[in-house]
Amino acid sequence: MIDLVIAGGGPAGLATALAAARLGLETVVVERRQAPIDKACGEGLMPHTVRHLAALGVRPDGVPFRGVAYLDGRRRVSATFDDGPGLGVRRTTLHQAMLDAADAAGIRVIGGSVDTIEQRPDSVSVNGFRARYLAAADGLHSPIRTQLGLQRPAGGRRRWGLTRHVGVTPWTDRVEVYWAAEPDAGEAYVTPVADDCVGIAILTSRRGGFDDHLGAFPALRERISGSVHGSDRAAGPLRQRVARRVAGRVMLVGDAAGYVDALTGEGLGLSFAAARALAECVATDRPAAYERLWRRSTRRYRLMTSMMVRASASPLRRAIVPAAHGLPTVFGRAVNLLAE
Repeated sequence: MIDLVIAGGGPAGLATALAAARLGLETVVVERRQAPIDKACGEGLMPHTVRHLAALGVRPDGVPFRGVAYLDGRRRVSATFDDGPGLGVRRTTLHQAMLDAADAAGIRVIGGSVDTIEQRPDSVSVNGFRARYLAAADGLHSPIRTQLGLQRPAGGRRRWGLTRHVGVTPWTDRVEVYWAAEPDAGEAYVTPVADDCVGIAILTSRRGGFDDHLGAFPALRERISGSVHGSDRAAGPLRQRVARRVAGRVMLVGDAAGYVDALTGEGLGLSFAAARALAECVATDRPAAYERLWRRSTRRYRLMTSMMVRASASPLRRAIVPAAHGLPTVFGRAVNLLAE
């Protein structure tokens, strides 16, 4: 019997495997998709996320960024990270770097989908493997979460993310966040990911393709006009509510554990922190402790992101960038709270 089977070989699953390997646990990762895996993602790793990766022995190639800027077409306010830069990284580059680290650590990654889960008092059986525990890292719309009856109605306004890579030299050393005037038009994030490429992610509650939404950000549309771009990707609805993160010997990690929104850009960092907590709970045979550790490590994100999403859908939306511009010190503190 092995220690841990991980369903899902994306960044959250691989981070869990790497954290477990560092604790001497025998782990197998089950992933159906062909590597390296791409998906709709903002691709900006906050400073704390970069530190989590370094602790796992993962140092992907990318473009450092020094902070975050908000723009609304008339104003621009910028804040610099106090504790080192973030990193813009193509999702496929990040995934390959994590796969290389997993291979170096002797972690087995096998192809396949996790279907039936059989739990016993002392083990769980998945795809012919018997393990002490199962980590479900199978994404935003986790089939395992649904199978275990842990999904809850999300409620509220539904939002989606759309992404595109544009072949242009990055014009800033920040992640730029463009705020559209209308609440349902959302926000556009620009992240430098290579010397000749930026990634653009649009978060919106409107239906439609990338170009339909780009019109809500005329300054950004003008800047990238005529540039070559890649194919578009989409994800959502983003908000996912979960009853709990532990069901017997199964623990949820990454997006499968619940998601508020991509507005604050903390998703991967929180996934990596939870991965470490999950591995420690497996090593110490304390699965019940994982729920408390997950809640504690994500509390600030859930609070700040929920507040931002509510504000972005209200009449307060038009005041967000002017307020940040008028109170740059407060804006800087808020940015650094998210970067820690």
